Amino acid sequence: MAVFGAAGGLSSGLAGCATPDPFASVDRLARDAVQAGQCPGVVLAIGHGGGIVHRYVYGARALVPVREPESWDTRFDMASLTKPSMTALAVMQLVEQNRLSLDEPVATILPDFAAAGKSDITIRLLLTHYSGLPPDIALTDPWQGKAEAVRRAMQSVPATPPGDRFVYSDVNFITLGLVVERLSGMPLETYVQHNILDPLGMTQSGYRPGRSLTPLIAPTQFDEHGLMLRGVVHDPTARRMGGVAGHAGLFSNAHDMCLYAQSLLDRLAGRPSAFPLRRDTLALMTSPQQPAGKTDLRGLGWDISTHYSTPRGAYFSPRSFGHTGFTGTSLWIDPPSDSYVIILTNRVHPSGGHSVVALRQAIATEAARALGLDAPRPVATSVTRG
Repeated sequence: MAVFGAAGGLSSGLAGCATPDPFASVDRLARDAVQAGQCPGVVLAIGHGGGIVHRYVYGARALVPVREPESWDTRFDMASLTKPSMTALAVMQLVEQNRLSLDEPVATILPDFAAAGKSDITIRLLLTHYSGLPPDIALTDPWQGKAEAVRRAMQSVPATPPGDRFVYSDVNFITLGLVVERLSGMPLETYVQHNILDPLGMTQSGYRPGRSLTPLIAPTQFDEHGLMLRGVVHDPTARRMGGVAGHAGLFSNAHDMCLYAQSLLDRLAGRPSAFPLRRDTLALMTSPQQPAGKTDLRGLGWDISTHYSTPRGAYFSPRSFGHTGFTGTSLWIDPPSDSYVIILTNRVHPSGGHSVVALRQAIATEAARALGLDAPRPVATSVTRG
């Protein structure tokens, strides 16, 4: 088993140091999860007060065809973490540049989107998952290609009226990715590279990683042809679209995600930061933006308080926010305490995997306790409008 602690070597508890390790309970949760078969390995990082205060690596990057040790530089399929970290940020950059309005109907940018009664759905409703669109594009027939995905997204039929209720939908972010492409005149991966990854110095992140990076990538699971997915996006819709989509496709690692989270916190705190968004725009993005009176709280891309919010744990504040990825990734950020928790696993490896929902919640709770944030806090209910 690969095991690393806060300084990159053995964690203090395992090394037998006299000083008690405040994060020992966090590490124990990760070890127990791996040993119980919940995931092959775990890479986690805890940031606080302007830097990484703890990191831990345990288990295996791959189990088949051969076992490979986990490492800090393992690159993971980030799955739906792509939504807020890349696509929503790209949308908010366009809003900041006055090239897009949050309450603008999507059909003014993508006229074909008006089909099936969708003319009143706005950018804000897509970002908060209150559009009424179905969860995904049907995969029951063997369609292929981005053009067909676009056609199906444009023809999708709302399941509920716009603004009626929270329904998490990949179609929302597939559409937002198309909005970014239409307004920027660039392929989504090119826009993200030039306007997000490069400014942040995230040199170990991107879409469709080259074959030379395959040994560093955590595999996910066997595809429908019996081939192990490694460096190929796990999400079947994104895969059929060629590997790049608004809802999934980013590959990254703990190093780069720490850069992202720290830069975001620095911007919100008014410290020097490379985060490619103004402080006021970012504050808007990370505050409740769902329709008035709704109790499922969503920022513009970010989760705040819904049934997906277990990575908050028991102690992070009602102003905290984050997101998860189906493959086993999560990021939760708490501006009031200047903290974040990153948990990266490939829980679907090798054959579909196990839930890590409870693990995320438990690690966040113990991380907050180790940081001295041990009083339960109420959940935010206010709505901030831009």
